[in-house]
Amino acid sequence: MTDIPTSDKLLDARGLQCPMPILKAKKEIVKLEIGQILEIYSNDEGSKEDFPRWARRTGHEMLGIFDEADYARYFVKRLV
Repeated sequence: MTDIPTSDKLLDARGLQCPMPILKAKKEIVKLEIGQILEIYSNDEGSKEDFPRWARRTGHEMLGIFDEADYARYFVKRLV
């Protein structure tokens, strides 16, 4: 079993459809210091492809995706 990272900030984007989870994450991650971790809750199926792609494109690190019963938890580390 993979250890779940400890986050510094939680963004609950459940109920939002693409592109809103990414847009909200983009707004929130810049509030963190470099090295801190943003945790995002999302039940939008597109997020499973969108968050890793967004993290790569913006220079952040995707630490993991963890499935819960009706949503997924995304952990993104701010690197820039």
